[in-house]
Amino acid sequence: MQFSSRRKKYNTNSQTELYLHPLQFYGQPPLENISLSEFEAFAVDRLKLLKTIENLGVSYVKLSEQYTKKLESESKALNFLYRPDADDRKSSGPTEYEKRRKDHISHFILRLAYCQTEDLRRWFIQQEVDLFRYRFNELHPKQKLEFLHRNNLQYDTISVEEKKALQDKLVNSSYAVSGITVEDQDFYKVPFQDALDLVRTRKVYLKAGYVFIPHQDIVTIVLNDFRTRLSKALALTARSLPAVHSDERLQPLLNHLSHAYVGQDYSIQKNVGKISLEQIDSLSGKSFPLCMRQLHQSLRENHHLRHGGRMQYGLFLKGIGLSLEQALQFWRSEFIRGKVDADKFDKAYAYSIRHMFGKEGKRTDYTPYSCMKVILSNPPSQGDHHGCPFRHSEPELLKQKLQFYKVSPSGISQILELVKGMHYQLACQKYFELTHNMEDASFSLNHPNQYFIESQKVLGGGKDLKREMDIPQRSQENSATRGPSAAPEAAANASQELAEVTEELDSFFQDA
Repeated sequence: MQFSSRRKKYNTNSQTELYLHPLQFYGQPPLENISLSEFEAFAVDRLKLLKTIENLGVSYVKLSEQYTKKLESESKALNFLYRPDADDRKSSGPTEYEKRRKDHISHFILRLAYCQTEDLRRWFIQQEVDLFRYRFNELHPKQKLEFLHRNNLQYDTISVEEKKALQDKLVNSSYAVSGITVEDQDFYKVPFQDALDLVRTRKVYLKAGYVFIPHQDIVTIVLNDFRTRLSKALALTARSLPAVHSDERLQPLLNHLSHAYVGQDYSIQKNVGKISLEQIDSLSGKSFPLCMRQLHQSLRENHHLRHGGRMQYGLFLKGIGLSLEQALQFWRSEFIRGKVDADKFDKAYAYSIRHMFGKEGKRTDYTPYSCMKVILSNPPSQGDHHGCPFRHSEPELLKQKLQFYKVSPSGISQILELVKGMHYQLACQKYFELTHNMEDASFSLNHPNQYFIESQKVLGGGKDLKREMDIPQRSQENSATRGPSAAPEAAANASQELAEVTEELDSFFQDA
């Protein structure tokens, strides 16, 4: 993509060819000149779409009817392609070609913003993969086959004779496949390492290092390929960042975009000290998510937590308002009830608590763990109590915990069904609804501290807390948009344009 004001001529035939198809792997970057205002508008709209995908993924089962309808509606509202056969020539809005151009350019803009750290890359890849899955699923069978061939994913189909010889095994091992459908559809012979998700869930027949995949399940292979390509592309993009950051028009916007995905930063707040140590026991039973309630109970019973538990729970308590002095007092009073005396605590544990608050070592102000971090990183081993109970507990043990916390039998069944489908955040949200007597939570849960704030709002104790915790988020995001001062008029205009866009983005994510 070119940002220079100098006009250059490019052969855009291949780029035009890309826009003739409803789906692509984003292998070829855009080669045209675009205005700064279009750059900003495309980036903001793409980020809104990805944020919507993240929220829908927490609130609904992916590719369910509700999920699909809401994502189609949002894609249409933001002028992104939303159906492969959409014929909007009679409408007054953008043409399908213009939507595909916007989709292509905006993807590469966000690559620049989200290649900077591992967490940013992980988030961006997950949302783009979910968007790709939705779009691939909307393609007609003929379009799916054309896409595979166009991208050199020409896996071999097995012969009619081999299909007949393996018919019973294919029927028994493949979901939604019967003897009749085996005859009517192609099966692909694919190396098993290219289809680990299907192997893990036992949805395909495995023989001699190859899996036999029915045509409708080929999306798994395509997604793995897309994920691998995008991961490599982001690593390459990161190498070009110094050149991009030298452009003072782009750096503030890219920094702002890269911070927007995390929502509120729970490590920066003005309610420090407004929660007393005496309140923690009561709050743990009413407003703590199950992961933190489990850690609190274990700490009270054993008077000790291992490092993983101390980090997860300690940062959560920091996020809800405990000051450094309160945290030291809290952990010291609990540990000395066990096998640790005050002197040993000061020597062995106090340092790590001060480090957590950015007062030791590199002086990094650590952020409370999000749901994704709790679920994906540092799984608990024997004797540990950290992690996500919905992800890391055995179903029977989870059932016992829920019964102990007086969750109804029907509610437990609903939660266990979501856990079985690996919808861990949905299970936690259902737990929130059941323990707060709500039919449907009005938010998408993605952070333990968000759970606490929403619980306090429901219980009537979180209005002031929520308002005070919103203030630093706005100030932090606004500070990220301040670029270096430049030539008076040009810089003023660029800053004004940037301020308008980032103000809109701030507003969107405050409400999301």
